[in-house]
Amino acid sequence: MHQRRHTGDKMNYCKECGKGFPTSSALKQHELCHSGVKDHLCDQCGSSFTTAGNLKEHKRVHTGEKPYKCRHCDKSFSRSDIRNLHELTHIEENFSCDQCDKSFKNLSSYSSHKRSHAVNKLFHCYQCAKTFTSLSALCKHQRDHGEKRYSCDVCGKVFAHSSNLRHHQVTHSGVKAYSCDLCGKSFTQAGSLKTHRLLHTGVKPYSCDQCGKAFACSSNLHRHQVTHSGIKAYSCDECGKSFALAASLKTHKRIHSGVKPYSCDQCGKAFADSRSLRSHQVIHSGIKAYSCDQCGKAFAYSSGLRGHKVTHSGIKAYICDQCGKAFARSSDLRIHQNHKVIHSGIKAYSCDQCGKAFARSSGLKSHQVTHSGIKAHSCDQCGKAFARSSELQSHLVTHSGIKAYSCDICGKTFCRLLSRNFHRRIHTKNDFCFCDQCGKRFVAYKYLREHMLTHTEERPYKCDCGPSSHWKTTSVFM
Repeated sequence: MHQRRHTGDKMNYCKECGKGFPTSSALKQHELCHSGVKDHLCDQCGSSFTTAGNLKEHKRVHTGEKPYKCRHCDKSFSRSDIRNLHELTHIEENFSCDQCDKSFKNLSSYSSHKRSHAVNKLFHCYQCAKTFTSLSALCKHQRDHGEKRYSCDVCGKVFAHSSNLRHHQVTHSGVKAYSCDLCGKSFTQAGSLKTHRLLHTGVKPYSCDQCGKAFACSSNLHRHQVTHSGIKAYSCDECGKSFALAASLKTHKRIHSGVKPYSCDQCGKAFADSRSLRSHQVIHSGIKAYSCDQCGKAFAYSSGLRGHKVTHSGIKAYICDQCGKAFARSSDLRIHQNHKVIHSGIKAYSCDQCGKAFARSSGLKSHQVTHSGIKAHSCDQCGKAFARSSELQSHLVTHSGIKAYSCDICGKTFCRLLSRNFHRRIHTKNDFCFCDQCGKRFVAYKYLREHMLTHTEERPYKCDCGPSSHWKTTSVFM
């Protein structure tokens, strides 16, 4: 009887849900959950349970008692099943499948997995025609079509399967025993870590057979495939917008309510969904795990790296239909188009020192730094200082020796994208800015504007040491 725990053999099956158990006593205990009777009440919060044992475990939430200690480290837990899950992290022995290379920590999980490779699947779901190798797997699947009867006694979240509930309850323990050795992010379950690691490798083994889009985990693929059906069964009762997934509707509704339940424990910023919070928290870690293989620039997010790589191609496929300005990324075009003042020609923000005007306050703020003479951003390699951090980052590339930006006309290479873009104007001719007084040409309008001051008596930049004035900033801050 005891050996069945190791082999995974389950001789006792529940008549209502088909779940199997190694002993009749375990089956009898399980059958209580189908009765709906919860006679055991918590005197502190009023929660009810089917067995005295479940009530006893629940009370530890209030007392903070953690009687189950790990036999390999000094961590302790309120429940034995969570302790057992944790102890698997210390086991080095793995059971590897010879058909797909997937590995498992225990023999019973390995045996259950092996059945998934069986050719003959005799158990069919009458609602969706999906087939299974065992009755218990079929019954477990069919609960997806029905009600969710397993609820978490800590947060109230409900699940179709008790196994999903157990996995969820680990999140309340606060224990994240599985850490990524690349970025330091930690997880409560080994499976979550394994999926996360695929983000660093770029491997996406699950592909959609309709559009070819690839995903790092199968659950994301399943969610994506719903979009091809065209069915959006979940509608918002406030604005009428419809969604393919119930979770998407739930997140959308927070736009109307203003509820942002996910808060950053470092800065307090709140978010409507957990994904946005996780994405935000990477900023605080300072880790930039995604590096460009052409110029070495690093990013905190894989999306940032993907967007950056477009700049090396020189292709600007996104064109503004109002002014014709082209962008390498669609996000840059959207930002440009959202600022309506850019196309209106209105520049409401003027510098009180030189009179230069800007369409946006951020542009004025960035410009005013040049008048202060303060250069707080220093290069740790040559000591050169800069007024803005963006200028320092651009300068640092020159020390790498990498010239990742090449001219598609003559092949000349450059360290910086801006230098490459200025150079290309030599070939195009019509991109030059000409002085209407002396005919001198410039690759950028800002250089022409600075040059024009030489034809006037205007000297906008003054030095604090005396009455002398200059027509360009470099003469003041040399």
